[in-house]
Amino acid sequence: MTATALKQTGHPALGRLSDRRLFRELAYIDGRWTQGRQAASFEVRDPGSGHLLAHVASLGADETGRAVDAAAAAFPAWKALTPQERAARLRAWYQLILAAREDLALLMTLEQGKPLAESRGEIDYGASFVEWYAEEAKRVNAESVTSHLAGAHMQVSREPLGVAALLTPWNFPSAMVTRKAAAALAAGCTIVLHPSSYTPLSALALAELAERAGLPPGVFNVVTGQAAPIAKRLCEDERVRVVSFTGSTEIGRLIAAQCAPTVKRLVMELGGNAPLIVFEDADLDRAVKIAIGAKFATSGQDCLAANRIFVQRRLYAAFCEAFARRAAALKVGHGLEDETVIGPLMHERAVARTKERIVDALKRGARRLTGEDSTPGSLFVAPTVLADVPDEAAVMREEVFAPVASITPFDSEDEVVARANATEYGLVAYVVTENTGRALRLSRALEYGMVAINRVKLTGAPIPFGGVKQSGLGREGSRHGLEAFTDLKYTCLDLA
Repeated sequence: MTATALKQTGHPALGRLSDRRLFRELAYIDGRWTQGRQAASFEVRDPGSGHLLAHVASLGADETGRAVDAAAAAFPAWKALTPQERAARLRAWYQLILAAREDLALLMTLEQGKPLAESRGEIDYGASFVEWYAEEAKRVNAESVTSHLAGAHMQVSREPLGVAALLTPWNFPSAMVTRKAAAALAAGCTIVLHPSSYTPLSALALAELAERAGLPPGVFNVVTGQAAPIAKRLCEDERVRVVSFTGSTEIGRLIAAQCAPTVKRLVMELGGNAPLIVFEDADLDRAVKIAIGAKFATSGQDCLAANRIFVQRRLYAAFCEAFARRAAALKVGHGLEDETVIGPLMHERAVARTKERIVDALKRGARRLTGEDSTPGSLFVAPTVLADVPDEAAVMREEVFAPVASITPFDSEDEVVARANATEYGLVAYVVTENTGRALRLSRALEYGMVAINRVKLTGAPIPFGGVKQSGLGREGSRHGLEAFTDLKYTCLDLA
């Protein structure tokens, strides 16, 4: 498909963009918008309506190599800038993102499906990482070591790793870009970004803004296309020194294996199977509100979503009734419609897999409390609440990226801790209790990288986001997120 033909496609809602230049269908390599040598493209559709949204350039391994060439060539000059100079470019990028908030949110809702209010929130959230790392860039300081050798001065500094490959998912197509890219850029790395082929438009719009912010050619590259050949090329290239990936544990294992021959640094945020534990001393209304927020944000397509809801038996019946009533009232619809809370799933496979898991749970003795209502399209799943779900059901063992809530009773604290920990995942856990001592015990006993007590929102730029066990490697956000893109260098100077 020619560049002219690419420009002729579109979606009626794109007329609402105030800055049409943010709608990009070409990849971005070495400061140039490119269609690739084969002039191939892939479709991006609005999952809420099925309407064709864009034809985006489909690049392969060769163009990925060119992007690495550009990033490697740009690295020495970017690394040589003072932290203050890099911070100024990031600050400009941050301000441009905020100024384009409405357009960026519209693009996100059109390609991902989430409600517009959630998209606006993600733009703010994503921008906060750029602001944070603009400041952290100036705080990567050398440290002196008290010498154990006579006549020697010792110093430890942090050096940028080099070219960073960033592989981002479709469920948070803007924030996962900024959280990774801002940290890498602040550290002095150059980047090659591969966004999900379901949601490339948010990443391309951010590249447009990065260019306006003054990032030099080759520092910020975006390669769009089929994931397998692009990721493989990045993993195998010796010049790529770090790979940051957000996605499933299954794909994370594959990437780790592909990176092993070149011994790359890996930063991975992988799958989750979050427990939400409600104790009998909890306030019922508060517990239900927390559970609704923890389960149904991003239509349940969130690695932080509460996948297993454990409720102490004395409160169980009342909780199930109140939770089901609230869930049934959530509006299902297109993300641009007013008051929509539950948008579409990303593709037909997700819908089929969700329905299979619901059937499996029902066969194993679960009760369906809600979720049989009609929906506005084939990619929609009504908020579904299942009670009395046994631990062996697929919805309890596997991450469920859908608006499906599984509730089960428990009796004792020791019992629920053991059941909550009985998983290969360890990203986040939620606890609702009025007992401070119990809250502290649970925060220690639960084998998760993050624990939220009596609240849903826990993430943000200042905190180290990440999990344990097979939920990931390393942390994103906070100063630790910047350090992941650096190596320690030790210098020993003889004073004589």
